[in-house]
Amino acid sequence: MTRKATSSNIVSSTVNNNRLGVDQEMILGGINFIYEVLDKIDLALLDSGSERLTCLVELANLSAIVGNLFRKGFAQASNGRFIPNSPHTYPDLLATTEGSDDMEIKVSLENNKPKGHLIKPGPHTTIRYVLGGPNGEYQSGKHNRGDVVWIWEVRLGRLSPEHFNFSNTESDSGKTAVINADGMNALNLAYCNLRFCPHSPSGRVYKRLTQEIAASPKLSG
Repeated sequence: MTRKATSSNIVSSTVNNNRLGVDQEMILGGINFIYEVLDKIDLALLDSGSERLTCLVELANLSAIVGNLFRKGFAQASNGRFIPNSPHTYPDLLATTEGSDDMEIKVSLENNKPKGHLIKPGPHTTIRYVLGGPNGEYQSGKHNRGDVVWIWEVRLGRLSPEHFNFSNTESDSGKTAVINADGMNALNLAYCNLRFCPHSPSGRVYKRLTQEIAASPKLSG
């Protein structure tokens, strides 16, 4: 199965006015690179009698893989305006031209808020994904998770230190800087596929997403 994210899910008002040097081709390039690479890996694993990659790695590691693949695909689609930084190096994307800004990428599952180890203010792209079926089947809920990654949301914007909740207590597994609710609201919706939205269609968040999408002019392609 060939999976493709298309401009029908791009929120053009954000992409056209983000002032970060990001365009729709970069976002779609990042998502489609995730799909392309994961599908190739899964095909090889399934042919060898194994399960898909998502069944073999922890969710935290899966999110890291999704972020690394998005970074590579995003940079490839930027025509040299961004280059990927080295792994585990801040920021994730380095801008090479005037009018573009270095960018940090954060990834989380379902409706979880993305997090890192340290507070890193500045331009951010956040990606949220769900686990569904190979043909686009999806039902929300932890117990309904499938084994195929589907991107449902991408957001763009600038974050300030107050947009993070930082924890470093003895009971923690380590330092954690979670983008808080104000931070998520500070980021503008740039891509949304409601087919994979983990929020209830009758809920406030889903309704707000549909309003944001409806208010944005449609792009062709």
